[in-house]
Amino acid sequence: MYDDILVPTGGDQSIETVLEHTLAVAEGRDATAHVLYVIDDQAFLTLDEAMKADVLEDLRAEGQEAIQAATDLLEAAGVTVETRISQGKPAEEILSYVTEHDIDLVTMGTRADEFTTNMLGSTAQRVVTDSPVPVMTIHVS
Repeated sequence: MYDDILVPTGGDQSIETVLEHTLAVAEGRDATAHVLYVIDDQAFLTLDEAMKADVLEDLRAEGQEAIQAATDLLEAAGVTVETRISQGKPAEEILSYVTEHDIDLVTMGTRADEFTTNMLGSTAQRVVTDSPVPVMTIHVS
């Protein structure tokens, strides 16, 4: 049922909590975890052209570190891992990856700032709303 699980990561320590839940689902299955890091291109749209290349290089390096940390944890538990770094709007890139790679489940962290008005962060909200497959959100702090 859950042969391909997408785990978007932003590179922070909270990914460990998300990976615990991912592993609980993947355990006992021959599942592949797909670890995705999205460079949010809105983060550097206002920079001048000379700075954009340096910022993009730094963000790619950060993404590679984030993917490697998640991959190490997943592979140590015996899970097959595929990785990708993409660039764009995070929710759009996640949803596109789901479709392109026949993902069965998305496991992702969420940290809404104000739970009384917004139960999910904006990226998680969009993914939950528009995903054609189940999305497991894990509250991370």
